[in-house]
Amino acid sequence: KVGGEFAVMAMRYNLSRACNMFSFEEKEDKPVFLSIGYSTCHWCHVMAHESFEDEEVAQVLNRSFICIKVDREERPDVDAVYMSVCQAMTGSGGWPLTILMAPDQKPFYAGTYLPKHSRCGHPGLLELLAQVEKLWHIQREKLSRTGEEVLSWLRAQDEPSEKKSSRREPSRILLRRAAFELSKSYDPAWGGFGQAPKFPMPHNLLFLLRYSRLQENKTLEYVAAQTLLCMMKGGIFDHIGGGFSRYSTDRQWLIPHFEKMLYDNALLAYTYLECWEQTGAGWCLWTAGRIFTYVFRELTDAEGGFFCGQDADSEGVEGRYYGISPEEVSRVLGDTRGRAFCERYGITAEGNFEGMGIPNLLGEEGPWIPDPDTASDCERLYVYRKDRCPLHKDDKVLTSWNSLMAAACAKGARIAFRLEEEEALAQMPILEQCLSRAEKSFAFIRHSLTGKDGRLLVRYRDGEARHRGNLDDYAFYAWALLSMYRTVFETPYLEEAVRVTETMVTYFLDEENGGSYLYASDGEQLISRPKETIDGAMPSGNTAAAHVLCSLASLTAQPGWIGLRDQQLSFLAGQAKEYPSGYCFALLAMMEVLYPSRELVCVLPTAGREEMRSIRHSLASLPEGGLSILVKTPENADALERLAPHTGAYPFGERAAYYLCEGESCQPPTEDLDEILKKLR
Repeated sequence: KVGGEFAVMAMRYNLSRACNMFSFEEKEDKPVFLSIGYSTCHWCHVMAHESFEDEEVAQVLNRSFICIKVDREERPDVDAVYMSVCQAMTGSGGWPLTILMAPDQKPFYAGTYLPKHSRCGHPGLLELLAQVEKLWHIQREKLSRTGEEVLSWLRAQDEPSEKKSSRREPSRILLRRAAFELSKSYDPAWGGFGQAPKFPMPHNLLFLLRYSRLQENKTLEYVAAQTLLCMMKGGIFDHIGGGFSRYSTDRQWLIPHFEKMLYDNALLAYTYLECWEQTGAGWCLWTAGRIFTYVFRELTDAEGGFFCGQDADSEGVEGRYYGISPEEVSRVLGDTRGRAFCERYGITAEGNFEGMGIPNLLGEEGPWIPDPDTASDCERLYVYRKDRCPLHKDDKVLTSWNSLMAAACAKGARIAFRLEEEEALAQMPILEQCLSRAEKSFAFIRHSLTGKDGRLLVRYRDGEARHRGNLDDYAFYAWALLSMYRTVFETPYLEEAVRVTETMVTYFLDEENGGSYLYASDGEQLISRPKETIDGAMPSGNTAAAHVLCSLASLTAQPGWIGLRDQQLSFLAGQAKEYPSGYCFALLAMMEVLYPSRELVCVLPTAGREEMRSIRHSLASLPEGGLSILVKTPENADALERLAPHTGAYPFGERAAYYLCEGESCQPPTEDLDEILKKLR
C-alpha cells in the first residue's frame, strides 16, 4: 500500500517475499514501482513525505502499480543490480532510486528523486506515472523493448570478455600508478582529492600510508596525514560529539552532508590509528578516540551490535542537530568561556551554514587537541544539543558494517596494549573499552546474525535476523576475525575465519573467470548476478576477500589458500589495470606478495594469563602490513596444527622460542624476544 501506511512500512518491507510474488503481479497485469533508499537518506525522506504520503499519488500508485519499497542496506544485491541499471540508463545514480519494471523484473525506467510535479528540470512523479499508465496499455511493446535492451546490456556486463576478464600478475607498477593518480588529484590547500564534494575514502589513505612506508616516501605520507588532519579540523568532524559525517559539500571539509554512518567511522578510526602508529602524531590518536567515543555511546546496542547510523535531519531541517549559535553557547558555558569557545571553533552570529554555526578548527594554524577545560565544554554542549532536538537513528545491525567496526575495535585494543606497556594509556582511556566492544560484537554476529546452518545473515532488528549474507558480509567478517586474532592470538578467531572463508569460497567464487559474485549461488536469483570489484565509499567485497585470502595463505602456508590468493590477486590486477587508484584496498593486499614478507611463530611452553598478556603487549607495537604472527601454546597446539600444519614441527622447550622468516628465508630460533622486536620494527 501507498499512502499513510507506506511511510511506516518503508524500510521494513520483506523484499524476498515481494520478489517471489511476480506470478501474482502478472495476474494483476500491472508494472512494478520499485523505490530503493535507506533510513538516514535525506532525499528519501523528502520523496516519502512529498509523494508516498500524498493521497493523490497514492491513488495512482495503488490503482495501476505494484509498489515495493526496499532498504538498500538490507538488500544490497537488489540495490546493486538496479543501481547499475540506473547508471546505464541515465549516466548517474543515487538514492532514492526509482525503478519501473515489468513483473518479469525487466526495467524500462530508472531515475532518482522525483518531486510530485515537474519543476526546475526534474520530471514529476505524477506526470511520469500517467505516461507509464498510458504506455502500459497501448504501447507495452515499446516498454518491453526497452526492458529487453537493458537486460541484454546487464548480461553483457556479467559475461566475461577478453578485455574484462583478462588476469594479470600483480605488479608494483599498479602501486606506483595508483600513488601517482592520487598525488595528481591531491588538494594541497585543503587536503583530500579533487574538488567538492569530498569523501573521506579512508582505504585510499591507508594505501598511501603503507605504500609510503615501503617506499620510504615522506611526500606520500604527508599527503595522507595532511588529509586526515584537514578532515579532523573541518566541520565534517563533529567537534562536540565526535565522529565523522558522510562527506563534505565543499572543498574545505567545512559543511558536511550530515549523515553519520557506521562504516565511515569504523574505517576512519582504523586509519587514524594506523597514521598514529606510523607518524606518532598525537592528534591522530585523539581523533580515533573521539570516533570510538561517538560510536560507543550513540551507535552501540546493549546486546553488543552496532547500529547503522544517524540521520542528517532533525525536526525536518538538515543539520539542525549540529548547528549552534553564539547565544546558545554562552547560555550553556557562560559568557567568558562561551566567547572563547566560539572564537576557537569559528561560531559567529552570521553562521556558516544557513544561519547556523558548524564548529570547526579551520582557523587554527596547526593541529590542536582540546585541553581538559575545552573538552569539558564540548561535553556540556553535547548534552545540551542532545536534549535540544531529536536525531533519528537507523537501528538496524548489519553484519558487514559491524565487522568493519569490530576490526577497528580490535586495532584499538592493540593500541591500548601498546600504550599500557608504555604507561601512556591514561592519555586515551576510551581505548580500554575497545577489546570488550570487539568481543561483544563478534559474539553478537555469532549468536544473532548467523543462521542455524552456520550461514551469515545480512541484518538484525527488533529481535529478527533476515536475508542470506552477501559477499561483503563474509569478506568483512573474516577480515575482522583475522584482525582480532592478530590482537589476542586466540585460536578460535582464526578457526572461525577459516570456516567463514571456506563458506565464502563455496557459495560466491567464480572458479572459471575469477573473483566472487555479490550474492550466493543458492540465493535469490535476480536478473543479474554482478561482481563488485571497484572500491567506493567502502572497499568492495572482492578487495576485502583478497585481504582475507592473503592473510590465510601467509598464516597457514596451505597450498589451497595460496592458490586462491593468487587467483584473486590476478583477477583484481586485471580489473585494476585501467584505474588502479580505484582499487586501493586491493593494492594493499597486493603489497603482501609484492614486497618481502615476514612470518613470526611464537612458541610458548606455558600460556597462563600473565604470559598471554605479556606476549600481546609486546607484539602490539609491530607494524601490521607484511607481517603474519602465530602464537603456539600447549593448549592450542592441536587446533593450530590443523589450521597451519607447519606449526607441528615447532617444538616446545623450557623457555619461549621465536621463529622468524623473512623474504622466504628462515632464521635460527631465538629466545630473545627483544631482538626479534627490534629487527621487525
